[in-house]
Amino acid sequence: MVVRYVLVALAALFVVSASAFVVPPPSGSDLRPVPFDDTVRLGLTGVDVRQAAEAGTEIPRVEVFFETYRYAVGYYTVEEAASALADPVTTRQFGRPLGVFVSDFAGTDPRVAEGGGIVVSQGAYVGWTAASDAVFVVGSAARTPAGPAVVPFGERADARAFARAYGGEVVDWPTARARLAARDGADRGSARARDAVAARHRWADATVADARALLDRPTSVVVGRDAPTLVAAVAAAPPNTTIRLPPGEYRVENLTVSKPLTIRGAGTGGSAAADEGGADSDAPATVLRGDGTGTVLQLRSAGIAVADLRVAGVGPNGTAPEAARNATGWDAPVRAAYGYGDAGLTFARSNGSLVRNVAVDTPANGVLVRDSADVVVERLRVTGSEEWTEGFMGVLAMRSRLVVQDSAVVGGRDGVYTHRAHGLVVRNNSMRGLRFGVHEMYTSDALVANNTVRDASTAGLIVMTRPAGNALVGNDVRDSRIGISATGSAAYVAGNVLAGNEYGLYVNGKRSLYARNAIAGNAVGVRAQTILPTNRVVGNDVVDNGEQVAVGGGPLRVWTVDGRGNYWGPLPILDRDGDGILDRAYAPTGPVDGALHRSPAAATLAASPAAELLRALQASVPGLRRAGVVDTAPLASPVRPAVLDGIDAGAAGGAGGAPDPGPAGSPPNATATTPDGGVGA
Repeated sequence: MVVRYVLVALAALFVVSASAFVVPPPSGSDLRPVPFDDTVRLGLTGVDVRQAAEAGTEIPRVEVFFETYRYAVGYYTVEEAASALADPVTTRQFGRPLGVFVSDFAGTDPRVAEGGGIVVSQGAYVGWTAASDAVFVVGSAARTPAGPAVVPFGERADARAFARAYGGEVVDWPTARARLAARDGADRGSARARDAVAARHRWADATVADARALLDRPTSVVVGRDAPTLVAAVAAAPPNTTIRLPPGEYRVENLTVSKPLTIRGAGTGGSAAADEGGADSDAPATVLRGDGTGTVLQLRSAGIAVADLRVAGVGPNGTAPEAARNATGWDAPVRAAYGYGDAGLTFARSNGSLVRNVAVDTPANGVLVRDSADVVVERLRVTGSEEWTEGFMGVLAMRSRLVVQDSAVVGGRDGVYTHRAHGLVVRNNSMRGLRFGVHEMYTSDALVANNTVRDASTAGLIVMTRPAGNALVGNDVRDSRIGISATGSAAYVAGNVLAGNEYGLYVNGKRSLYARNAIAGNAVGVRAQTILPTNRVVGNDVVDNGEQVAVGGGPLRVWTVDGRGNYWGPLPILDRDGDGILDRAYAPTGPVDGALHRSPAAATLAASPAAELLRALQASVPGLRRAGVVDTAPLASPVRPAVLDGIDAGAAGGAGGAPDPGPAGSPPNATATTPDGGVGA
């Protein structure tokens, strides 16, 4: 009898605490637009917004107030808002929209500038109007950084004048919303990122094949036979030929190569591949040794290859703050400081170049690539400082699209650091003992696949500054503070192994898909960080973590897609009909369900009538749903059982949970991690 009263009292306590999250919906007449910076924003990347501001162009914006969400949601572009409003996830999480406001270009004398940006008259203010009262010009010459722009007006006459000048059709809000939703449909950004994985691998394969052809150039100069020094050899060699460097040490002081040449040594004195093997002193080696005051090789031409050698004597500084004095543009401080630091090899405007089988010992950068396209870095080994605060980047990609593969970075600050390196591919590398394994800044549409990271003091893989369309698949991160953290939007995070970390996975993106990740043995399995829960989290194995899920505020998140959720380990919940879905919802952040994986007493409490009553109330009354996470269709068995077994074996001294291998002839996991088990995106 006493137990019964305790359970009832506990249920009452849950109800009282849950009521703290009730948000009384405002009436439609009380709604007013708020400053856009005060909204929770979606749409466009940080780069897009900054570039538009720097160019003095306007981006049409939308603010939406939802029934059960306490914040105003801001959308860059009308297209993004219409897509979100058509998405059933939006209604499930936030309820119906109570008010929609759009930018009002009426009275601003808008014109379309070169490139499609929208420019208003000097001193004009783009205000707000209710979407229901506005009209929209669709199909004009106007563009945002994301593509064609829909331009809203509070006055039909102004909209017609704009359409006469720049083309397009004037339509009302229901028509615009229906057209834009049909255009986007189910093809969400995360689905596009998922479906682009194979294409990005193919691009990388083709780029690597083209770059490797640089190793087939005829030899024109052998240093020590045809020229006394490498400097003399570079001066003498005709373009599109190879300079050969026999074994030995060559003193090089900030040598600049400004024509297409291949510089090829006899080897690194050991393995520069991703197996992290040490150097063999008996193996032949070609060593380029700088004087420790700068970059060893400055490579400033398209089509340069450097292969089969070791670089040492790199200058001490990873940054060059003095270069920022005359820099301009919103990202000038980053470009100037990071893009001109010391490195073993620096490529600048060197399209189609190659680094292969090179080892770099450096207190600064290993390989720095600036303002270049289609550069390949493979079988590189960078040995940096033991303390990351004293080192810098293994590979730094600055406004460059490149392939980094089959390489190893040990020590230093970041294994691979990117700034506006859209579309690059980082695959099949190993990184250990640094701050970040892969650190993406202002970089969209990248592929980070099948990398192994250990002992990262901050995060194994981190994506920052509101990018879009990144894919992180098949990676294995362990013994680090955070396994994966991917902000921005429309990301695809799938097939990764995250084990033995302080935090396995940060779900802090927007409109992104997290699927088929094995998250086991972490202090916290998943941290739900964003206050705008627009993500799909489905088909993951989240098991044996100290705390399965932690939340950082915000409303309830529903991690179920199309009647399918995630596997949370063996739970005391039945699957009586044998359909593979447990018979009731599971709340990993709940006070009872959150302890089911480690407490037999929690199982008894979870089966009590009081707990069942509370779950029924929470399911029917949105205001009684606690902030946190609920899986309405938890899986009865793991999605990737062999991977979980591998993690257990690794913890016991076995091989560990390596990613699933891809098909023969492809990079590991090139396609094996792209399917998401039939889950819609």
